[in-house]
Amino acid sequence: MDLTLKIWRQKDKNSAGQLVTYPLNGISPDMSFLEMLDVLNEELLVKGEEPVAFDHDCREGICGMCSLFINGRAHGPERGTTTCQLHMRHFKHGDTITIEPWRAAAFPVHKDLIVDRSAFDRIQQAGGYVSVNTGGVPDANEIPIPKTIADKAFDAATCIGCGACVAACKNASAMLFVSAKVSQLAMLPQGKVEAKTRVENMVAQMDVEGFGACSNTGACAAECPVGISLDNIAMMNREYLGAKASSENV
Repeated sequence: MDLTLKIWRQKDKNSAGQLVTYPLNGISPDMSFLEMLDVLNEELLVKGEEPVAFDHDCREGICGMCSLFINGRAHGPERGTTTCQLHMRHFKHGDTITIEPWRAAAFPVHKDLIVDRSAFDRIQQAGGYVSVNTGGVPDANEIPIPKTIADKAFDAATCIGCGACVAACKNASAMLFVSAKVSQLAMLPQGKVEAKTRVENMVAQMDVEGFGACSNTGACAAECPVGISLDNIAMMNREYLGAKASSENV
């Protein structure tokens, strides 16, 4: 396939960026999207030009590093698919593909298509863990947990922290991400000890980072590559209201 790529190029967070057009020929439909960018970068290096900087790691849809806004959609046109698992067979010969970084004030552009998502790390550090000293590692079936609860907690825990929910939201809200991290522990007995302080601290840190408010349009869940449900936002809201009702941090 022959393609025309319009790619966001930006030297650093303090510099102005712009879309730069690159023609690219002979792309196999069996290539992944990131392999296509690898081909482009090889051509740019041969010409002595600066390659396009983009995030990637596992390239298996697990780590959440790949974060591209492709033709106006987070991770591209396929639902339930990360950028690294998106293949060129979903595009046609002669297509023009616009590739941009995540757009959010809390995710400043580091270079080209790479954004700084350390805001997510700081939210996790604020409470997304269990710190109770439980001694040795217990057997998996020592604490009985109903399968429906275990399944819901597992579904919430599948969040890979890619940031597509923020990029898709018109308010750049991180509610889907934060609610998944809160819910996966709030549903399990191991997480209930610190449930109140966890949700208070994580929501407070989310606000500090500058993410927008949730308006329940559902764009986050629609673009989430692992299918995190909006039910988690409802659960987090319940947890938060319950925590505030008996909190000293009013």
